[in-house]
Amino acid sequence: MTGFDVVDWSRLQFALTAMYHFIFVPLTLGLAFLLAIMESVYVMTRRQVWRNMTLFWGKLFGINFAIGVATGVVMEFQFGMNWSYYSHYVGDIFGAPLALEGLMAFFLEATLVGLFFFGWDRMSKVGHLIITWFMALGTNLSALWILIANGWMQNPVGAVFNPDTMRMEMTDFVAVIFNPVAQAKFVHTVSAGYVTGAMFVISISAWYLLKGRHKELAKRSIAVAASFGLASALSVVVLGDESGYLSTEHQKMKIAAVEAMWETESAPAGFNLIAIPDQKQRMNRFELQLPYVMGIIGTRSLTSELPGINQLVERAEVHIRNGLVAYGALKTIRENPNNSEEAREVFKESWPDLGYALLLKRYRENILQSSNDEISKAALDTVPNVTSLFWTFRLMVGLGFYFILFFIVAFYLSARDSIEHAPRFLKLAAWSLPLPWLAIEAGWFVAEYGRQPWVIEGVLPTFYAASGLSMVDILISLSIFVLLYSILFVVATKVLLKAIRLGPDAGEL
Repeated sequence: MTGFDVVDWSRLQFALTAMYHFIFVPLTLGLAFLLAIMESVYVMTRRQVWRNMTLFWGKLFGINFAIGVATGVVMEFQFGMNWSYYSHYVGDIFGAPLALEGLMAFFLEATLVGLFFFGWDRMSKVGHLIITWFMALGTNLSALWILIANGWMQNPVGAVFNPDTMRMEMTDFVAVIFNPVAQAKFVHTVSAGYVTGAMFVISISAWYLLKGRHKELAKRSIAVAASFGLASALSVVVLGDESGYLSTEHQKMKIAAVEAMWETESAPAGFNLIAIPDQKQRMNRFELQLPYVMGIIGTRSLTSELPGINQLVERAEVHIRNGLVAYGALKTIRENPNNSEEAREVFKESWPDLGYALLLKRYRENILQSSNDEISKAALDTVPNVTSLFWTFRLMVGLGFYFILFFIVAFYLSARDSIEHAPRFLKLAAWSLPLPWLAIEAGWFVAEYGRQPWVIEGVLPTFYAASGLSMVDILISLSIFVLLYSILFVVATKVLLKAIRLGPDAGEL
């Protein structure tokens, strides 16, 4: 990590805390709906085994939910601590969905979770079932608002920059909510959570069958999770395709980097199955390509071109020069706010490119004096690390197709009531437990690292959004966060493992 500056350490801290937190979130999303399905069967059949299943998996859900809340609360403080200029610059837009997410998580969702745990003997069966379904829906609504906030960072709609307040301000809350990038990200993310929940249930149930314990509970749990997981895995692939399609409209550089596509190809572009990118020379040393596939997937047409990285760098230069016009007009407005009508008109036309001009702040304070060489360097900064994105994306996609095949086999064996007689598959299922988390973390890496150097796509560079903290401040807080989150992770893992080893015979919630 030689050469890391304050911004890099701030990014590392947020990345680590976010990745820790997201260990618990997807399992909460998936288990909540599985609990609702299991309890529905219990209410309809009144068979005790289904109540026991709901109670057991509910116990594991509760442990996971508690640690997820603890890690989520701490993470939000970093916006004011490490990213104060970001909070000032876009707090008018980002703060609204973040506040709604807090209300959902700490009032609605937490209340429903409490009723789920403590309402079994205080409510009717149907009444408690309704609470369980509302808990599952509330859990997903909580995720919706934070993903709306994140989606706005990927595609900033419904907002303009106010030269008088020097902040982005919301103009259309409906546009922010129904941002197509946010909606696609939401359904893709929650579907990945459903896959995680299904794999969690199948893996633990497979371990029980291998040990010859709790067979009836394990077989029924696999039957529910296999069908739920198969539908979820298929939806992840479909919705991931939709998310990628939207990125070709709003984040062209991310798509080009993910595909290691340096030059614009004739439509429809090929898909690089394997490649060895050379970022310094801006070319691939080797590539194995499937013709036409990327063009069809990325544009859903045979005639639309996907721009290559080198052409996007050239476009970035144009945006930077137009952004300098906006910056010059902004400077005139700030110096003479009462007599700047002409400058305001110029700024109104060119402000969407202001963020590109701010990329030059890495090279000089007075960016209006930037040289052509500095502009070229700033344009080249819009290219993220291609090699890491290329292979991380393929890891995520490969695991996605593995999950489809896995759940098909699980569903088939469960439907034939032969799952307990397939020890090889049961061992595979047990060892597959961490794979959904690996796929999800890879997906978040592609989503967040793929839009660098932007903290808000095309609006605010990441290095410009950080707080003016010292290196010592960052290292102290990073050490505390890593220590705290590691302790929470170890505690959660031990408590979960103990509950799993004890099994459903350990009593009710």
